[in-house]
Amino acid sequence: MTTTRITVPVEGMTCASCSGRLERVLSKLDGVEAASVNLATERATVELREGSAPKVIVEAISAAGFEVPASSIRLHISGMTCATCSGRIEKVLGKQAGVLAAQVNLASEVATIAYTPGTTSPDKLIKAVDNAGFVAKIAPTDEAERLRVEAEAYDRTQRELAILVGSALLTLPLVLPMLLMPLGVHWEPSPGLQLALATPVQFIAGSRFYRGAYASLRGGSANMDVLVSLGTSAAFALSVVLMISGGHLYFESAASVITLVLVGKWLEGHAKRSTTQAIRTLMALQPDTARVERDGDIVEVPSQAVSTGDIVQVRPGERVPVDGSIVEGTSQLDESLITGESLPVTRGAGDAVTGGAINGSGLLRIEATHVGSTSTLARIIRMVEDAQATKAPIQATVDKVAAVFVPTVMAIAAVTLLGWFLAGAGLETALINAVSVLVIACPCALGLAMPTALMVGTGAAASSGILIKDAVALELAHNISTVVFDKTGTLTQGYPTVREILAIDDADRMLQRVASAQQGSEHPLARAIEDRAEGVQRSPLSNFQALVGRGITAVIDDEPIWVGSRRLMAERGIDLGALNAKASQLESQGNTVMWVASEDALTGYIAVGDPIRESARRAVTILRDIGVEVLMLTGDNHATANAIAQQLGIENVIAEVLPADKAAAITKLRREGSVIAMVGDGVNDAPALATADVGFAMSTGSDVAMHTASITLMRPVPTLVAYAIDISKATTSKIRQNLFWAFFYNIVGIPLAAMGLLTPMVAGGAMAMSSVSVVSNALLLRGWRPSSH
Repeated sequence: MTTTRITVPVEGMTCASCSGRLERVLSKLDGVEAASVNLATERATVELREGSAPKVIVEAISAAGFEVPASSIRLHISGMTCATCSGRIEKVLGKQAGVLAAQVNLASEVATIAYTPGTTSPDKLIKAVDNAGFVAKIAPTDEAERLRVEAEAYDRTQRELAILVGSALLTLPLVLPMLLMPLGVHWEPSPGLQLALATPVQFIAGSRFYRGAYASLRGGSANMDVLVSLGTSAAFALSVVLMISGGHLYFESAASVITLVLVGKWLEGHAKRSTTQAIRTLMALQPDTARVERDGDIVEVPSQAVSTGDIVQVRPGERVPVDGSIVEGTSQLDESLITGESLPVTRGAGDAVTGGAINGSGLLRIEATHVGSTSTLARIIRMVEDAQATKAPIQATVDKVAAVFVPTVMAIAAVTLLGWFLAGAGLETALINAVSVLVIACPCALGLAMPTALMVGTGAAASSGILIKDAVALELAHNISTVVFDKTGTLTQGYPTVREILAIDDADRMLQRVASAQQGSEHPLARAIEDRAEGVQRSPLSNFQALVGRGITAVIDDEPIWVGSRRLMAERGIDLGALNAKASQLESQGNTVMWVASEDALTGYIAVGDPIRESARRAVTILRDIGVEVLMLTGDNHATANAIAQQLGIENVIAEVLPADKAAAITKLRREGSVIAMVGDGVNDAPALATADVGFAMSTGSDVAMHTASITLMRPVPTLVAYAIDISKATTSKIRQNLFWAFFYNIVGIPLAAMGLLTPMVAGGAMAMSSVSVVSNALLLRGWRPSSH
């Protein structure tokens, strides 16, 4: 009996008992010949009898309490001509076993598919697309592969241009009589010559439309190719009949429609390639080679061959090949194309550098920390590509219209033919008017209206240091009514310093004990203590405990110590006494006071200040100017929070909020009907970032925050929040303009054609230019720059 082996990844197994239980469950399934589960590799291998569905395996694993993680793949698809094609492919992929979601971007010609491993495979998905009448390949993942694909696309474009030129030269004599008529010249090619000129245009230059129509109809749908091939074939066939029976010929209509549509398609393709300019610019940042120190020599190797821990030399004027840390040398680095920061930044030993940055005048030795797909540049490219592959919510409505568009147009053409014929206009007039209806209708403009604007918008944002995760975030951002900023690390620099130490008894001993206790803390305030106590001997630490939102406690030299907020002192029943007035004054200046106590008595306090970011006040001003309310959300006490807010011009402050309660505060604001954006950088901001309508994370913050947020700011500059809203508004405006013109064009053009007011040639030209105008309008976003306020 024929069997198929499938291997499925499994998550959630913790011990041999788990793998053994799952193996028994799988072995008992109908259709399973044998099953084995490997705990070390976290994979289940199953021999499945022919005719058995792989999804049964996945369902059994889930029912047993484990999980099969989804995989994703990107396919490059050629052969799509309009929104009907992309919609058809989405349906085909969506019906494949194991496919969880599929999105097809007409503008980038890329399909993004999420699927359950083991239930299907990339080969099966490619075959499904091929069977639908299109050509699918794995989308390129590295620079060399991308260059090869671009070279193939260039060769294809050149062939299309050659066909277009030939078609135009053959069509020119056919339309020349119409062009000469206003000049008083009456000349017309003989019927035989017209047939000889029109035939290669119809069946050679127009063969792409016949192939596309056949593939579309074979797949059970109708697209733009069906409309063009049906309309031009009708005009061509009518002309052949009239050659025999006598009458005006319409070869020029068929040939001119094909030529004009080819012109439109060539211009459209050229414009579509321009929408991916941002991605190509980012890819070009990584140099092809790197100089690596190996066994005392400098060896030049491909950048992709550099390993973590390698020491790389970067000469003045060269691009840094990998993410790393400078081990020797000082220089100024131009990171403008990565972070959007126009001014070079000075980096020295111990500083982190990003691959793709341009080295200034110094020679640097860099230890590679992140290479290949884990590098900052690779992650930026992946995020931009993922954003461009997603669809905005409004696209679902457009897709529904596109799905019925071609059948509706064919029905209108049939009604036009019948109506004119029954009205006594004759078959010739009725057929030509029906042809005009077929060739003027354009589902391409509908399909390109949104994805082209999204691609250019996300690319322009990335060039300014704003990484947008998906189309939903881009669409929501323009409606933001309230921006909530976390304080530490967002509005402030996140690098606090000790401003004052006041102890009741011995300040040096208190600092030593606090520094010893802070050894177990990752809080930014702890780093300030560590810096101040540099060189001070630390004592052994035990019983360390972080008291969320309040402070820490530990045992130092067998004596307990408590370090934290006023709330912590109140909980302990510690009287702040005479130090309270001085501490309150420091808090009113924006400093954070950490109180220090022993088991039952106050020891003193340490005041720490965190400088405000230079651009923070300007960010607040810009947001207010565009009508956005600004709030500050912080765990600091009211005095410190209000002092910082007053310096920044923020009127609304929510203070003394525990990290666990930040999300609840965002939820409460959302219930009031506002569209809320949360801006943060820490792990404790992640729940609030996820709860907000739009989450903004600083790239200098935690990975958890960046993973949770829908928009990442590549520079710790709060003004980028306002700029993100600005690019969202600009992109949304372009989407609306494109959709308006796409619908308006069809709503006006089709009735005019049905009424006989447009010739097929004019209709074909209008159709060709409609999609070009939509893509060209989207490309205007490439000129977007952050507004100056």
